[in-house]
Amino acid sequence: MYSKWINTLCLSACVVMLLGSCYQKNREQLFTKDPNVECDTTNLSFKDDIKPIIDSKCATSGCHAEKLPSGYNFDTYEGVTLLIPSGRFMASINHTGPKPMPKDLPKLDECTIAKITAWVNAGAPEN
Repeated sequence: MYSKWINTLCLSACVVMLLGSCYQKNREQLFTKDPNVECDTTNLSFKDDIKPIIDSKCATSGCHAEKLPSGYNFDTYEGVTLLIPSGRFMASINHTGPKPMPKDLPKLDECTIAKITAWVNAGAPEN
């Protein structure tokens, strides 16, 4: 009787460990970038590619939206491109200037920075 109980306990422990390892593998697949997926930095435009990034990371309430004390309104193409010639825009995004952006947040992911960099290097096309 005692050995059946131990066998059942051991079998249960093995099942729990097996299921736990499957969960970990799925978790890793869900939360890590696929190295086979490339970051497309070709034919970028403000309207289709950059504005969605700016809207979600920069032109938000309390940051670079309309009528804010920062003085920079990123709600428009003109507002975003105003800082490009001086290099301040890219220095902020790359966290190499005196004001890293997004403010008080981690640096944007590599693909997002690569897209913005490619867009700026291509002359910051609007459409």
